[in-house]
Amino acid sequence: MENNNVQNVVHGFKVFNPDWTCSPNGNTKQYTCPGKFEEDITPIRCGRGMHFCKKAADCFNYYNFNPENKVAEVIAYGDIAEEGDKCCTNKLEIVREIPWAELLEIVNMGKGCTGLCNSGDCNSGDWNSGNRNSGDWNSGNRNSGDCNSGDCNSGDWNSGNRNSGNRNSGNRNSGDCNSGDWNSGDWNKCSFSNGCFNTTSPKIYLFNKPSEWTYEDWLNSEARYLLNQIPGDVLEYIWLSDMTDEEKAEHPEAETTGGYLKDLDNSECAVIWWRGLSDRQKAIITAIPNFDKAIFKEITGIDVDED
Repeated sequence: MENNNVQNVVHGFKVFNPDWTCSPNGNTKQYTCPGKFEEDITPIRCGRGMHFCKKAADCFNYYNFNPENKVAEVIAYGDIAEEGDKCCTNKLEIVREIPWAELLEIVNMGKGCTGLCNSGDCNSGDWNSGNRNSGDWNSGNRNSGDCNSGDCNSGDWNSGNRNSGNRNSGNRNSGDCNSGDWNSGDWNKCSFSNGCFNTTSPKIYLFNKPSEWTYEDWLNSEARYLLNQIPGDVLEYIWLSDMTDEEKAEHPEAETTGGYLKDLDNSECAVIWWRGLSDRQKAIITAIPNFDKAIFKEITGIDVDED
């Protein structure tokens, strides 16, 4: 390919190894910063001469985007061969080193980015127009995957949100190509499927038996809403007179304090919650399809027959 060599003054950028060397075509050349360098050759891009780019971001088409590498502002003032995003010259001046923090501002239109060529803000990935992405080429936000227009995806090419799978227009799918939500299978138009090519949501088991409910029915049920009100991390003061011998042995300080604070376990919290429900609310729980008192007690610790 014919090279169009011109003599001009061209400002640009050049990346070096951490020791200010470059190794074009396997030949290592030592540079200094600042410094002026000349070669008695006619420059040929990717053939001979000293290479640089007019845009700082283009340099990283040839070097890893690594803060350990040196980046400098340069001026070419000899013969210049230019093709595409890369230039070559026989006379090069290294003007100054560009600190990495400054470089990040140069190569990103967005703010607070540690990645490359981002127009969005706070991206550690590259080429994102969205914000806070660790992946690349995302127009959505907070994606660790790539090429997502949705948000918070760890998978790729999702227009939906919070998918770990790929190419989903629905949300929260671990499978691929789902237009529904919460699918672990692929190509589902419904929700909560672990199979493939389904248009209707599957029925779920309740209390170890098949039911007519889908998982979406369960999610929207008043029973689930009530059960989610069971408190956690509840502390109850146990008076010395109510302590068991085992508790007294574990908490000898109670002889002085008159008792101790007990961190209730999940079952104890659930029982307190149940006792605080109205009769109508208890009836909603026991109306769950296939309700089984023994299974309910085994899992929650609640005896529904207790007064």
